[in-house]
Amino acid sequence: MLQNILQKIFPKQFGDELLKENEQKAKEILLKAEEEALRIKQEAAAEARKTVKEALEIEKRLAKKEEELQQQQSSINRDRGIIENSRRQIDQIRKELETKRDEILQQLEKVAGMSKDEAREEILRGWEDKLKGDIARRIKAAEEEIKQKADEKAKELLLDSMRYGATDYVAEFTLSVINLPSEDYKGRIIGKEGRNIRAFELATGVDVDLEEEGIIRLSSFDAIRREIARRSLEQLIKDGRIQPQRIEEIVNKQKSEVDKIIYRAGEDLAHRVGIYNLPQEIVKYLGKFKFRYSYGQNMIVHTLEETRIGVSLAQELKADVNTVKLGCLLHDIGKVVSDKEGSHVDLGVELLKKYHFPQRVINTVAEHHEDQPFSSIESLIVYIADAVSGGRPGARHEDLEDYMQRIKTIEDTAKAHKGVREVYALEAGRELRVIVRPDEVNDDAAVLLAAKLKEELESKFDVFPGQIKITVLREFRAESVAKI
Repeated sequence: MLQNILQKIFPKQFGDELLKENEQKAKEILLKAEEEALRIKQEAAAEARKTVKEALEIEKRLAKKEEELQQQQSSINRDRGIIENSRRQIDQIRKELETKRDEILQQLEKVAGMSKDEAREEILRGWEDKLKGDIARRIKAAEEEIKQKADEKAKELLLDSMRYGATDYVAEFTLSVINLPSEDYKGRIIGKEGRNIRAFELATGVDVDLEEEGIIRLSSFDAIRREIARRSLEQLIKDGRIQPQRIEEIVNKQKSEVDKIIYRAGEDLAHRVGIYNLPQEIVKYLGKFKFRYSYGQNMIVHTLEETRIGVSLAQELKADVNTVKLGCLLHDIGKVVSDKEGSHVDLGVELLKKYHFPQRVINTVAEHHEDQPFSSIESLIVYIADAVSGGRPGARHEDLEDYMQRIKTIEDTAKAHKGVREVYALEAGRELRVIVRPDEVNDDAAVLLAAKLKEELESKFDVFPGQIKITVLREFRAESVAKI
């Protein structure tokens, strides 16, 4: 604003001064530009000198390297020449040696009167005769060592497996004892004209013994029935109302409770051995092991021990652990199938086929008593584990005298019949084979004899672990001699 005003007042003077000022500024700008250009030029020259110097140094190093490579190439060429010369000399010496050897061999053949191949055979034969005895001794020693080590390893495997499977045992009882608060309860349990005790025995399927003072004995070989009866009687005594209708009500309730206990026991057994998602029916059968004994050995305890032994053996022998585990768990499941007749092996196989178990598992069950030849190493392991668990001292309890008496009773029962020639009690008395005279017993009589023996044995043994398979064999032979 001020500049405009002054320009209007003093237009000429102000224009000259402004021109001089602009000229001065232009000179200063030119001077600075020249100085900057000089500086850039000097820096570029310095950078160029530096680049040239580095390029010269690199060129010198490359020239030096090239010279060194040429020297190395010359040295390599000299060495290669020396090697080629040495190779030619070696080849020449080899040819001379081969010529000499052929000459020596020809001279030896002439002296020995046999060819080179014949001489080789003669030398080898001599050494073979000389070493034959030594080889035989070494083979025998190796076989003995292998056998000894194999026996030791087998013992070690079994002992280690038994250590993993060691468990406690529960002795077998066919009686349950209930203590009474007072003797008055016996009269109430008997009831008017014995109707209460009859109702109780009918509902539970057990025998009630009131003879001893202060206690009641419940007798039955079926442990599940005995357990239901025991729980029912304890509930009735606690409740105080002992009458037929109440007895039936309590027994039905306890049957449901025991069914739940059985299922939980089966589920627990399967989980303890590491098996899950089994069919519910199979779990129920496994739960019955809780109330099933074999010669004093509880089947849950036996199954747990056998499975641990079998799994340990399978791991050591690199077998299929899952197949062995299932085989050990299910091998005796046929023993708790009570609604069909047959051996526990056949019943177990039939049950597993019904629920579509793998064939390898079914084979372990079918072969664990050697009823069939072993089809796999897993079947053999299950058989060994079962034998170790059930056969070792302390596992099962049975008086030898009672055992022998039972076998004798079975055989004598069959021998008492007319026409019987020989009798054999097999598988600890679980199978009876009767061989009859074909001229005294025909086919129809053989069938009747089997039925009679079944009835007689059932009457002689109130309690028997398992069943007895009776087989009557009748063989007819016709012989004649031709004189020629």
